[in-house]
Amino acid sequence: MRTSAPDRSPEQRHLRENSVTPSYDVCMPLRSSTPELARDTEKAAAQLNRILVSKAFRQADRLKRFLSFIVEETLAGRGERLKEYVVGVEVFGKDNSFDPRNDPIVRVQARRLRSQLAAYYREEGAADDLMIELPKGGYAPVFRPLKAAAKRAISPILVSRNTVLVRPFSEHSPAGEDSGYFCDGLTEEVIHTLAGLKGIRLVAGNDPATADSGPGAERSKAALVLTGSVRQAGNRARITANLIDAASGFYVWSRAIDRPLDDAISVQEEVARMIADQLGASLASSATQRGPVENLAAYNLYVQGRYHLNQRSEEGLRKAVEFFERAIAESAQYAQAYSGLADAYSLLGHYGVLAPADVWTKAASNAASAVLQDDNSAEAHTSLAHVKATQDWDWLGAEREFQRAIALDPRYPTARHWYAISCLAPLGRLDEALVEMTTAQELDPISSIIARDLARVYYYRQEYESALEACDHTIELNPHFSPAYWMLGLVQEQRGDFDEAAAAFQRAIQLSPHSPMMQAALARTLALSGKSAEAVHVLKELEQLSDRRYVSPFDLAALQFALRQPDEGFGWLSKAFQDRSFELISLRVDPRWESLRLNSRFQELMDRLNLPR
Repeated sequence: MRTSAPDRSPEQRHLRENSVTPSYDVCMPLRSSTPELARDTEKAAAQLNRILVSKAFRQADRLKRFLSFIVEETLAGRGERLKEYVVGVEVFGKDNSFDPRNDPIVRVQARRLRSQLAAYYREEGAADDLMIELPKGGYAPVFRPLKAAAKRAISPILVSRNTVLVRPFSEHSPAGEDSGYFCDGLTEEVIHTLAGLKGIRLVAGNDPATADSGPGAERSKAALVLTGSVRQAGNRARITANLIDAASGFYVWSRAIDRPLDDAISVQEEVARMIADQLGASLASSATQRGPVENLAAYNLYVQGRYHLNQRSEEGLRKAVEFFERAIAESAQYAQAYSGLADAYSLLGHYGVLAPADVWTKAASNAASAVLQDDNSAEAHTSLAHVKATQDWDWLGAEREFQRAIALDPRYPTARHWYAISCLAPLGRLDEALVEMTTAQELDPISSIIARDLARVYYYRQEYESALEACDHTIELNPHFSPAYWMLGLVQEQRGDFDEAAAAFQRAIQLSPHSPMMQAALARTLALSGKSAEAVHVLKELEQLSDRRYVSPFDLAALQFALRQPDEGFGWLSKAFQDRSFELISLRVDPRWESLRLNSRFQELMDRLNLPR
């Protein structure tokens, strides 16, 4: 039976941009009337109308309907009835058979509404007096007063690479020596020299009075930060200069020189020229590392290869190999094409399209070739790092390569994405993994695989509501992206919603009908829900299929444990170790294996991964 609602259907609820008059008291609806409340009502009405006619919402009719409905209901004292079902029926025109468990439209649109409100308050609404927020986990908005505030600082990752902040040079001289005058003069000379360089933008913020206050907001405006120090001993000084990538915090360059201070101005000019030369070289390297504009045919083939790679389908991965090989044929020194080929072969193994033994050598050799062709390529070092993590289980080496890639190009999303999934998460450093995945999504907000793997990190953290929201967002980005439904199924399985998990896996199979990984995932959920006979039937089909194509022993192990056959499960896990199956790196953090973590046989296998227990 349909939940009771006001006498308005979604079709009848037209936006009344100049006549909305709700009333409120900070975060609570009010039902009495006073002059003060009348003024509050006017403020609320003005704020809602201001949002509805803003650029952020002008073309978002569904979000305007959504916002208007929940604001009016809350301020009328009916906030407690704002559940998923009610919103789906009243705002989005669903009929009384609407089931929010199977149709995520309300959750998806709520996420969009939160994002759109945040965008509005970052830009047009930065100086507004009142904020309307939609908290996570509910659909009743809250209202809070705001003071006019500056717009949120832009992440240094997203700042133009040529934006530089010069911090004042610090005095590190021993007692009795005073090089403060020299530090101030050196800072001014460096700024003067860099300001004369074409293509460099200097960020203001070099007041010595704030030198010890930390980079803070100043650094957030710059992509590169120049720091330095002076140590004076008698008539000689050691001058050190450091160039730091603001996004990653990594040192890009450091140099120290010793000079007599007989002619301080000449020394300051020399140091300033040295820094300008190095900074110009760093920016030139960053500008040219993206690959051969001189060979447009190779570049176009490379871009097409990356497109197919990002589909994460069997057909797409095979096409990616083809395009990258053609790019290399066009330009044999094209480092990014070797990197793409390494990634494609890696993923063919990860997704069970080909046996790992058939791809690992090709992945490793192409990653090494990419680095040999261009040691300053972020893509090349990312590919090599990925191989070290997923194939060699060399975590220290992998992290070193990932950090090198990020230092070379903090804006390359795959470096941060794979650093999170292939290195930080397996090591159990899930807070850091979440930061890197969030950054990757900021850099590439339309990437389906990055959105899916953000859900994966939440899944590892056992934050299942956030994981569901990330899955919904991924499906909204690409409703035909089967890995998103696979991830959704894993999350629902951990929540105990086996019917929904099965439905998600079935959708994944529809989209990727030849994927043993999807079929094994469905069979595992069937086993956990008590449908052992159906699960065993799928198991036998997969075993027969393994005679014709590769079927990952890792997936079969997960299924056998769900069927309560631990000996068979450990047998398949051992085979997965022989194959070096990709999913093994998740054993420490994947909730599917939590019940086995204290098992001695499981711990012995974990030790082979070189992972901390």
